[in-house]
Amino acid sequence: MSKPSIPKGTRDFLPHEMRRRNYIFDSIKSVFQKYGYLPIETPAMEKTSTLMGKYGEEGDRLIFRVLNSGDYLKKSDKDAFTENNTIRFANSISEKALRYDLTVPFARFVVQNQNELSFPFKRYQIQPVWRADRPQRGRYREFYQCDVDVVGSDSLLYEVELIQIFDEVLSGLRLEDFTIKINNRKILSGLAEVVGEADKLIPITVAIDKLDKIGEEGVVKELRERKVSEFAIEKLKPLLSITGSNKDVLKAIKTIVSSSEIGAKGIEELTSVLDMIEKLGLSNAKLEFDPSLARGLNYYTGAIFEVKANGVNIGSICGGGRYDDLTGIFGMKNLSGVGISFGADRIYDVLEELNLFPTELEASTQLMFANFGEEEAFQSAIWLKRLRDNGISSELYPDSHKLKKQMNYANNKNIPFVALVGENEMKNQEILVKNMESGEQNSYSIVQLVKFFNKSDF
Repeated sequence: MSKPSIPKGTRDFLPHEMRRRNYIFDSIKSVFQKYGYLPIETPAMEKTSTLMGKYGEEGDRLIFRVLNSGDYLKKSDKDAFTENNTIRFANSISEKALRYDLTVPFARFVVQNQNELSFPFKRYQIQPVWRADRPQRGRYREFYQCDVDVVGSDSLLYEVELIQIFDEVLSGLRLEDFTIKINNRKILSGLAEVVGEADKLIPITVAIDKLDKIGEEGVVKELRERKVSEFAIEKLKPLLSITGSNKDVLKAIKTIVSSSEIGAKGIEELTSVLDMIEKLGLSNAKLEFDPSLARGLNYYTGAIFEVKANGVNIGSICGGGRYDDLTGIFGMKNLSGVGISFGADRIYDVLEELNLFPTELEASTQLMFANFGEEEAFQSAIWLKRLRDNGISSELYPDSHKLKKQMNYANNKNIPFVALVGENEMKNQEILVKNMESGEQNSYSIVQLVKFFNKSDF
């Protein structure tokens, strides 16, 4: 009999891990709600036609397809198989796929439910997505995204708001050193235009987006492989190494793209956002204009964002950008949107590495009653109900085993207090409570015990 296992790139989560994950989800959700965003959910599966062609060539290869139910081969395109047309054949046996992200399904959702929504529509969504990526640290095949988007407005105030949300969420999770990188796809379009390769914007952005992974030489090599001219590559090289303050970099890029109308528009938008943030201020985030930031997704048209935790080698933990006509692919034209996504799994890894999870998360139960026999257990159950009615997490050990075994159970669950109820405690209607960290013991009436836990910080 083979050992049980799970698919590569997926994970089980133990109780202590789930407490930490829920801490992240709850922290993110509370900020989303504070800014007026509303929750929605979409199915795990979408029609293949909904997803394909929205993420670029590389993204399409990472989509998990779902086989049609029943005798799927009977209805397959056998001619496509004979002709070795794998894409057409795959489409004939797989009409559904697991969602790759939450943004494209959201665009479909908006179009399908447009008569039920008030615009601008602000939504948040916290659900898993799936990508057939190569599993590694910080990269999984099943992972959660925590998205917040607004559609129905092209106001730059929303870009500013989303930067503030980045800052507030991550600061609230105790991160003190992180950088929000920002660029504008219009600037990249302008660059492609001024170097004479306007028709190669997507290959250029896909290559530039890999700068952190493959370095300048790797980017240049990929640009050549994608048939970008040597003249254009030489013009683009400064983009890959430019440094300085936001104002210095803006000035340098402005000079390069000044002859491009769309490039100048991108500079104007970016300048407005940077100016507003400078006036408003941020708690911990560093906001950095990075002209090499491209984000490989085809649907971005304006501002693009990426967030990295400094001092942790784990890649970006958040990202996003503006998409002016994503709903247009589903028949609803001229509906601009902008959104960001928090990678909960990567954030988890960062918080764990930096030891930033609150210690109180380790204790799911505040108080455990030891079990000394049937009569004592019954009395403990009466007091337990009183404690639970007052919102105090508590439990009763199920069996009257040796006290050492019961104490080991409490230690293993990081329960901070154990109640010891014997004959004397029942007679006096008092509860002897042991602090598991200090070893100190004190007696309380049930009223006193409720007050003790309600005023304590756990």
